[in-house]
Amino acid sequence: MTTTLTSHRPRPAAQPVTLRAKRLPKYAAPAIALAALLVATGIVYGAGIGGPVLVVVVGALLYLAGLFAAANAVEGRRSARNRTWSALIHSAFVLAVLPLASVVWTLVSKGAERLDGDFFNSSMNNIGPRDPNGGAYHAIVGTLEQVGIAALLTVPLGILCAIYIVEYGRGKFAFAIRFFVDVMTGIPSIVSGLFILAFWVLVVSPWFNDGRPGFSGFAAALALSVLMLPTVVRSTEEMLRLVPAPLREGAYALGVPKWKTILRVVLPTALPGIVTGVMLAIARAAGETAPVLLVAGGGAAINFNPFENNQSSLALFVYQQAGDASKYAPARAWTAALTLVALVLVLTIAAKLLARRNRLAR
Repeated sequence: MTTTLTSHRPRPAAQPVTLRAKRLPKYAAPAIALAALLVATGIVYGAGIGGPVLVVVVGALLYLAGLFAAANAVEGRRSARNRTWSALIHSAFVLAVLPLASVVWTLVSKGAERLDGDFFNSSMNNIGPRDPNGGAYHAIVGTLEQVGIAALLTVPLGILCAIYIVEYGRGKFAFAIRFFVDVMTGIPSIVSGLFILAFWVLVVSPWFNDGRPGFSGFAAALALSVLMLPTVVRSTEEMLRLVPAPLREGAYALGVPKWKTILRVVLPTALPGIVTGVMLAIARAAGETAPVLLVAGGGAAINFNPFENNQSSLALFVYQQAGDASKYAPARAWTAALTLVALVLVLTIAAKLLARRNRLAR
């Protein structure tokens, strides 16, 4: 006969299990940052060793050290390292944004002085050094025509070249094209201007100009095309390589020809990236000064014909006004620089909206 012994001792009460760990309060990081800035200000200005920039640098270092120490004491070493690296990433973002914000603020604050109707409706023709009037209408016209012609010449050629490299190019010929495109990426703008000056202005244009070399906006557009082409080719090539292979294979399996697959599947998929590359090339071309100065010559009068006579651009206008001895010239230069940045911004936004609309419509 088996006897079962049962213990009547009470069991200990179950402890509640919680997954929540100790964390710093939300105000801890801002408080540490404020204290770090105050201490850095006292150190830098008390010792007389620097200014605001050094205060920010010392304050950032003190903030990282203080944040790590506080998090290590409350949350543990692992969480402290995570907080410190997150703060470093945020600091890198701030350092990247600060120069851009500084440039924008400088352009807006100094360029707003001549934001008037006279600046956008008049040129520098018959404007003397003591005349406060005068505008950049001729330079705006020149920039739009030169960059527009360069884009019409470069974008189709660059996209077709990238399509050949990615979809058709095999062997040494495709390698040679890619190599020379990479070499062209590093060509200085002055070299492209000299090339068009030697080839087009001095050799080709005399055939159409009674034997005399002809400076023109079209020559400037050709020089800008040389600068834009490698950017368009390389950016388009990379975007085409990012298109998933199953998209091509699915089209081929349905019997779609290769050219139609590229036109209807590959290009629409890569369109947002292609547009970004094209706008980068346009932005670079719009800001070039040396090629326009060499082959277009600049000018103070309005010239709507890009194939005859001298023509100016906004970048060249900024360069000329920045070096002018007139006390009214710096204001014109800043306003022209602001106009150039705003023009590129508007074109970029319009291109992005167009690419997004086409992508959503598919």
